[in-house]
Amino acid sequence: MTPRLSVLIPAHNEADYIRSCLQAVFASDPLPAGMTAEVLVLANGCTDATAAHARRTAVPISWELQVLELPEGGKLGALNAGDAAARGDILIYLDADVQISPELITQIAAALDSGAPGYASGRPRVSPARSLVTRAYARFWMRLPFFSSGVPGFGIFAMNRAGRQRWGGWPDIIADDIFARLNFTPQERVQVAASYSWPMVEGFRNLVKVRRRQNAGVAEVAKIYPHLMLNEDTPRVGASRVLRLLLRDPAGFLAYAAVALAVKTPLFASRTRWTRGR
Repeated sequence: MTPRLSVLIPAHNEADYIRSCLQAVFASDPLPAGMTAEVLVLANGCTDATAAHARRTAVPISWELQVLELPEGGKLGALNAGDAAARGDILIYLDADVQISPELITQIAAALDSGAPGYASGRPRVSPARSLVTRAYARFWMRLPFFSSGVPGFGIFAMNRAGRQRWGGWPDIIADDIFARLNFTPQERVQVAASYSWPMVEGFRNLVKVRRRQNAGVAEVAKIYPHLMLNEDTPRVGASRVLRLLLRDPAGFLAYAAVALAVKTPLFASRTRWTRGR
């Protein structure tokens, strides 16, 4: 049977980003011989022109594009709808504000074209930020083990069908990317050489809101699925490493520490579980 690849893009009011995201996907290097590909834009609860912009994007002959308009917002519902419609043997889950390099999809497809369960992602790069605090925070964050080791998978992650069969529908949790990653052992996770560009939120307020949500997402997975934490391989940051990072980039350390401290307070608290920060 000819293998097929599906790229699923959940999108809630992403009119400013969806076309450039799709254009980067469609500019990918040619897929392996015989492999066909589709993109599913999962426009959920949109009140802007996300779906219209997606449909107006030029589609190469080697790709198919399907836009699903879902009346209710929510990423997990969108992922479940996308999984039900996807025909791929390899499933790539891509955030609408991420820009992939031309080589990424072909490298992921090659890594996952196997009968054994597998998970893959690329090498993340943080997009240049406008605000001073975000630039400083990002510099420090990119030197932490979560970013610099293992296969983090934020922004884009992929798996083959054998891997996706490890659970049923996507659960109603905050951190879908962490849940997906931890359903695979470190030996089953592959980071390919190709990169992608991921935008960090701008400004201290948004950094605090999103960091609080990220922390809550990790805690939620650990509470509901404690067995999955056995697959966590991110090294802990020791005091000596923190000291080296502080000496190397004092401004970055101060920005990161200020956000981490603010997260422990009610400052900028959100009433919703989902905080996009822009």
